[in-house]
Amino acid sequence: MAVQQNKKSASKRGMHRSHDFLTNPPLAVEPNTGEVHRRHHVSPNGFYRGKKVVQTKNDE
Repeated sequence: MAVQQNKKSASKRGMHRSHDFLTNPPLAVEPNTGEVHRRHHVSPNGFYRGKKVVQTKNDE
């Protein structure tokens, strides 16, 4: 049976558990296209808050 040689400090224990409480980022729905994207980010079609702000390959 494996036995640790040295005690793990509270700091190292906390670092080991740091990923246990990660959550998914909040999502928003674009009002024009109904597309789901991260909040405060431009949607894949180039819309932000209902306005076209970035040209995409599909626009050509």
